[in-house]
Amino acid sequence: MHRFGRCVQRYRGDHKVQTFSCLDQFLCMAFAQLTYRESLRDIEATLHAAGPKLYHMGLGTRVSRSTLADANETRDWRIYADFAQGLIATAKDLYAGEDLGLDLDATVYALDSTTIDLCLALFPWARYQRKHGAIKLHTLLNLRGSIPEFVHISDGKLHDVNVLDLLPLLPGAFYVMDRGYIDFARLYAMHQAMAFFVTRARRKFQFARRYSRAADPAHGLRCDQTIVTTGADSATTYPEPLRRIVYFDADHNRRLIFLTNNLDLPGLTIARLYKARWQVELFFKWIKQHLRIKAFYGTSENAVKTQVWIAISVYVLVAILKKRLALQQSLYTILQVLSVTILEKTPILQVFSDWPIAEAVSPNHNQLTLFEI
Repeated sequence: MHRFGRCVQRYRGDHKVQTFSCLDQFLCMAFAQLTYRESLRDIEATLHAAGPKLYHMGLGTRVSRSTLADANETRDWRIYADFAQGLIATAKDLYAGEDLGLDLDATVYALDSTTIDLCLALFPWARYQRKHGAIKLHTLLNLRGSIPEFVHISDGKLHDVNVLDLLPLLPGAFYVMDRGYIDFARLYAMHQAMAFFVTRARRKFQFARRYSRAADPAHGLRCDQTIVTTGADSATTYPEPLRRIVYFDADHNRRLIFLTNNLDLPGLTIARLYKARWQVELFFKWIKQHLRIKAFYGTSENAVKTQVWIAISVYVLVAILKKRLALQQSLYTILQVLSVTILEKTPILQVFSDWPIAEAVSPNHNQLTLFEI
């Protein structure tokens, strides 16, 4: 609460506000995220029906949809972005000891973006194509705990590679990304910042081999080379040696070529690092399925960014809850339980402590149908 209050003061969010504060707005929007409300009218009706229980959530007044809509339009979205960053810092410390499944102590990030389609008639500021609108969520995911440490919301026209200019680079960390982020000038800036990158090479990538390391074909490695770029632009924008690793993925019968500026790790570890990049795809799929970031309660840029940042705050709060209470349930299960207990007086720890975790049961193909015809 102290951190949230500082964020509100920083942007004067409660200036001349008498009844519906920024905290009330955050609680209403978090309630909508946790309980899957469809619209502002849905939020208003649900909170009105739960009137006697609103104080359990900290709401001291009933909420009208017009008041909430005005708050989403006018309250600075940076209040909730800064609050989310504070929560992310807390979650990062809690998950710092998570096992990556690799013999690696460094921090590993996966960088990618996802596109959210919008109606251009309702969101004219989010122009993507001539007749289509969209926004992009550029996300840097810490693979220890799947915590989104960096999120940038842009219109759909911003190319992914431009986000490399905005990234906070941590020396010694690994940044795993697909080949859409290949720009050798920007990758060289990352190299100069003493950070490591792992990406896939493009098909017409021009290079010259300096020497080769021993590769173990039994584990899928086809070659492990130290190279220099020879392209017209890449030779000058990236003058240092690179490492080129060819890996055969037997599961999908495909050949993958990786580029990295780390010359020390085993080649198989580099391949496994890139495989771990899939976690950011799962993160996007999870938040799109279980949080409200595909349909919005307002049409302005401020309202959209407010809703996205509050959704991220809810995701990180659930991750913090899971770690601090040492819960064994998944984030999805915790979210489902909170959706029906958010207005109850039962302490959260009690809700989960007396609840046995059911073991996964394999489907029984001999099970009869529910209704006999």
